[in-house]
Amino acid sequence: MTKPLFAVAFYNLENLFDTYDDDLTNDNDFLPNSVKRWTPKRYHNKIRKLGFAISNIGKVETNESPALIGLAEVENNLVLDDLLNSEHLVDKTYDYVHFDSPDERGIDVALLYDTTVFEVEVSEVFPVHIYDEDGSIDYTRDILLVKGFLHNEMVYVMVNHWPSRHDGELETEPKRIAAAEQASEIIQTIKNENAEAKILIMGDFNDDPYSNSIKRLMNSNDLYNPMATLLSDDSGTTRHFDEWNLFDQILFSTNFFETTPNRLSFISAALFDEDFLKQYRGPFKGAPFRTYVGKKYKGGYSDHFPVYILLEQN
Repeated sequence: MTKPLFAVAFYNLENLFDTYDDDLTNDNDFLPNSVKRWTPKRYHNKIRKLGFAISNIGKVETNESPALIGLAEVENNLVLDDLLNSEHLVDKTYDYVHFDSPDERGIDVALLYDTTVFEVEVSEVFPVHIYDEDGSIDYTRDILLVKGFLHNEMVYVMVNHWPSRHDGELETEPKRIAAAEQASEIIQTIKNENAEAKILIMGDFNDDPYSNSIKRLMNSNDLYNPMATLLSDDSGTTRHFDEWNLFDQILFSTNFFETTPNRLSFISAALFDEDFLKQYRGPFKGAPFRTYVGKKYKGGYSDHFPVYILLEQN
């Protein structure tokens, strides 16, 4: 008898904004009359493409779309509803967990889940308190925690989008270390409640597997990072000029290596970097096929490739 196999994925959707002006956030770049001309046609083209990509993550191995997909850079419930009602996902049994965060641009994290294999029990968000050099608050994305049953086994899923490197890698590193410390506090709270908890930590960390923030998170919480082997000189999840980074990762508690009957265990990890997600020509051939490069519309999917792991029920 074949053992059930599930894909768990993470995907940064690169500025999935609707086309309406939100007075509470800085979404002015993504409006029909903006310099980028973010029109309904362009929006729905991106929605359709992202739905196609998501529906195919891990499908070769499982014959199904992912059981869980953490997302970054979604504006609100409307874009998530449109995504789930798009051509390639409308027949799927997906629902989502999403909370609005205090991020200044209004981009949040979310968790899509297949309702036939995952049942949400509790969901909540935790703010990441970081500050600029002048002492002012730097509003960023909350960490989303979803507790639920994946094929009848309780798992805790944390979805992250840590502060960017926009002002320089070293200059912004303390902000990502602060995010790592907040994530560690959440993990310790979980373990105080359930010492044997199975925990998945996914996200766009804006740091690589060997960065200080990720190492601190792993070492403090007995986590394993299967993504470390996926980064190379010609492979990653996002590319800046000629350098690849693997900012998008899925870490987990080491009890996913146990092979107890009827429990979930880790099988493998992979990039989902199919050719249709790549630029097919030019100096950046092989890099993620982006929606925009600067203000120029390219019509692609995202500036990140998804990542996923496979879990097997023993």
